[in-house]
Amino acid sequence: MAVDIESLYRSHGPMVLRRCRRLLREEAKAVDAMHDVFVEILRRKDTLDASSPAGLLLTTATHVCLNRLRTLRRKPEDPEDEMLFHIAALGGAPDAERRSLAGTILDRLFAGQPESTRLIAVLHYVDRLTLEEVAAEVGMSVSGVRKRLRTLKERLPAVTGEA
Repeated sequence: MAVDIESLYRSHGPMVLRRCRRLLREEAKAVDAMHDVFVEILRRKDTLDASSPAGLLLTTATHVCLNRLRTLRRKPEDPEDEMLFHIAALGGAPDAERRSLAGTILDRLFAGQPESTRLIAVLHYVDRLTLEEVAAEVGMSVSGVRKRLRTLKERLPAVTGEA
């Protein structure tokens, strides 16, 4: 499936910019990273699966921003960025085990759920968008978004083995 970069930029650019702002916390760097995301998509457009463009763009934005943070780790500009630098530099065995466990739990949590549910959860819990903003982003009603999030919360104890 061919990727229409211009259409993606118009429809998903604000979402990508929000992710870059959240991770980089500086407007100029976030705008540069957003552009790099679309350059990367353009570079790989013939090999990409565009069936879930929001997920593809959010994943690419996260990778672009984390790579920039890894580069900044050598000379941090803001000491408060230590947590983001730590996340960007994950790699030891205990961390890999925790990430693997977290990935397994998330896979179980989202199993059988529509793909948009994962996007809704990321937009609300990670990017801190309001229910109204999430609904507008995914083209659903606020009550539909609320129901999806409630369903995830109800599934969580069964998935994690907690009562």
